[in-house]
Amino acid sequence: VGPDYERPPVAAPEQYRGTLGPPDAASLADLPWWDLFGDPVLKGLIKEALENNYNLQTAVARIEESRALVGVAASQFYPQAAYQAEAARQREFIPPVFGLGLPVPNSAFNSFLGAVNVTWEIDVWGRIRRSTEAARANFLASEEARRGVMLTLVSDVATAYFALLELDRELEIARESAETYTDTLDLFTRRYVGGKDTKLSTSRAEAALDSSAATIAALKREIAQQEDALSVLLGKHPEPIPRGTALIAQTMPEMPPGLPSDLLERRPDILQVEQTMVSANAEIGVAIANFFPTVGLSALYGSEASKISDLFKNGFSVWNIVGNVSGPIFQGGRLLEQYEGQKAFWDETIAQYQATIIQAFREVSDALAADAELMGERVAREKQVAALKEAVELSLLRYQGGRATYLDVLDAEQALYPAEDALAQTQRDQLAAVVTLYKALGGGWKLSDAEWNEPH
Repeated sequence: VGPDYERPPVAAPEQYRGTLGPPDAASLADLPWWDLFGDPVLKGLIKEALENNYNLQTAVARIEESRALVGVAASQFYPQAAYQAEAARQREFIPPVFGLGLPVPNSAFNSFLGAVNVTWEIDVWGRIRRSTEAARANFLASEEARRGVMLTLVSDVATAYFALLELDRELEIARESAETYTDTLDLFTRRYVGGKDTKLSTSRAEAALDSSAATIAALKREIAQQEDALSVLLGKHPEPIPRGTALIAQTMPEMPPGLPSDLLERRPDILQVEQTMVSANAEIGVAIANFFPTVGLSALYGSEASKISDLFKNGFSVWNIVGNVSGPIFQGGRLLEQYEGQKAFWDETIAQYQATIIQAFREVSDALAADAELMGERVAREKQVAALKEAVELSLLRYQGGRATYLDVLDAEQALYPAEDALAQTQRDQLAAVVTLYKALGGGWKLSDAEWNEPH
């Protein structure tokens, strides 16, 4: 009894927003994660995380729990056999024989019982089968949840690693700025001692140098904290993280999104919510079956004796076979409310399914938009940095020739280093956009369980 599962209709867009050109079946999600990244150190970190991360181990344990619950639900379909043994001693009061007045001694005796009993609920209405169907769907949902944890873990490790490389680049820029400000302060000091400049120029240069030193200290703290966060993803205590390819040398793969209709079969979170729908649908069948009578058989076979040594001497002396039918008459509305509640939960899972799909399409579109705009942003920032470097050189030449003030030099230097930081952040954002799109598309969906942990 109960409805058979049918996937609710979902209208997928013809192509993702932000896609250039006609849609193509080829997708970034078809790549295994080890082909997505060209940095061997990053590949090693991801593999370590897949082996040791505790969130992933938790997800694996939940799968084993769900698999066991499928067996628990399915076991009710079969006869249940058990044994029982009893040993008792009791005394009975026997009143005097009426009319004779003769006393009768109280009777005391022992009783021993050994038996095997079998019970079997005949699944006439499919209650047990629906319950097993629900448990199996929950098991498959936990499988998809684990795959989602694996994909999220790959994405988180890569994103954290690129953020670490970006902080390394900012630290390098800060140290370069400190060297430049030191040279500038030496230049201003020599001119001040020679009477060609004022104390104000050396004070401004010294302040710029101190600001650069403070930035270096702050970046070192951020790098240590980022390494600690990455260590947690790797499932180990905080420690230094190795580096591979520098930020500016990281490769950018092509990013075709594929067909929107394929997203429903790739994203583990969508598949997980769908299995939750399957389970909720099956539970409606269980709720309906509860209105019908339960049909069963039971049997007992054993022996009873007053002495334990005689228990099995004379063959089995106790047996029964019983057929039974039992069903509800009045439950105060409990069964009806359970049915209505399960239907409401089914509606809830449909809404969750549709919301998850819409969110998935949004995440893909956001990643595509980021990729499209970040390329232009990076080109503009590279030109800005090149122009500011030229401005610093020209300002120093003009200052030394007496045709510019110290303010021109400091302004040019103080504009250059934030621009270099912004360029490094844009380079990081480009790499993060690749990771985000890979995750949004359900990357690695073709991988077997063994391949996730053993890259070729």
